[in-house]
Amino acid sequence: MFELRRLRMLHELALRGTIAEVAASLAYSPSTVSQQLSLLEREAGVALLEPDGRRVRFTPAGRMLAEHAARALELDEAARAALNTDLQALEPVRIAAMPTAAETIVPAALTILAERMPQLRVELAELPPEESLFELAARRFDLVIAEQYPGHTRERHVGVEHDLLGEDPIRIAMPPSEEPSTLRTLHDRAWVMEPAGTAVRQWAVQQCRAAGFEPDVRFEADDLTAHVRLVEAGHAVAMIPDLIWGSSQPTTTLADLPGHPVREVFTAVRTAARDDDRIRVVRDALAEAFAARG
Repeated sequence: MFELRRLRMLHELALRGTIAEVAASLAYSPSTVSQQLSLLEREAGVALLEPDGRRVRFTPAGRMLAEHAARALELDEAARAALNTDLQALEPVRIAAMPTAAETIVPAALTILAERMPQLRVELAELPPEESLFELAARRFDLVIAEQYPGHTRERHVGVEHDLLGEDPIRIAMPPSEEPSTLRTLHDRAWVMEPAGTAVRQWAVQQCRAAGFEPDVRFEADDLTAHVRLVEAGHAVAMIPDLIWGSSQPTTTLADLPGHPVREVFTAVRTAARDDDRIRVVRDALAEAFAARG
């Protein structure tokens, strides 16, 4: 029989591409990963990997076994979910959340969970959706909170399902001393946006171009709180989703964008874990927290 731990290493290698990245992800040394993959080759009785410069690449047999490894891991997870009924022995739920959700939805959901299932341990990491959705498929996390902007649908990973939490309006944020303005009238202003290459940056630039101008993106920041601070201080304007305010009152002047766009906020879990009571309870708490904001 194949050892599941070694099959997971092979699956991780198919996802990440290098033994060094597999080792970092699973908290092993590269030599340990190489040794375990060599043992897996002996169990399989065929070559699974071959040298490719300083890296390795899959043989046809290795690629086939990696596909079977993915299915074996899904079956193992589904079996564990079906057996996970002892509240005293619940494994932690590992969440990766985009910053606005980590700062607003998650704290409220944790309060709900503390009342309904105090035995459950929830662990949180704040990550951008591009990274967290990949790591969900790689089994580093159990649940992800992410978003997608109009016309920029997120990549759908095999074995992962999305569930809509709700819609989050996006508005123009201007210094608090100013009156609301239209997007077109802000053509000569300095902008703060998220880094180039992200879906939200592409979307925001397209909004400006549709209004007839190329934005002067003078500031870049992943953290939307930094966007708000720059706008509050009068150094920039921005496009800010309502979720950033949580239950607090906005500290900037807000104006509607053309067409009143909204981003979709969703949770994502692996299909094999969707019936896990831990995951279901956490997803329900997040949905309730999102609906109750403001």
